[in-house]
Amino acid sequence: MPHALRLHPFFTPPAPAAADPGPGAAWLAANFAARAVAGGGIVRRAVRDVEREVGRAALEVGARLRGFHLVECGGQFIVICNPGRLTPIC
Repeated sequence: MPHALRLHPFFTPPAPAAADPGPGAAWLAANFAARAVAGGGIVRRAVRDVEREVGRAALEVGARLRGFHLVECGGQFIVICNPGRLTPIC
């Protein structure tokens, strides 16, 4: 790009390309769009499926952004779709 054009007062540089959210973004969005999420219920997914589709960190970030609780037990991730206080009983 010519230097004179960059200095022109009406020049607006092109916007950077939007970041590609990645192939797992649709899978993650679909899981957080489940009916159970809207109703404050529970979403359960196999750890191996999550790691294959989006990765553990992406699921954790998705749960944290929504204020949900995430538990891992017996090869399953359990997302408690309620931001209320969590009290383990046993």
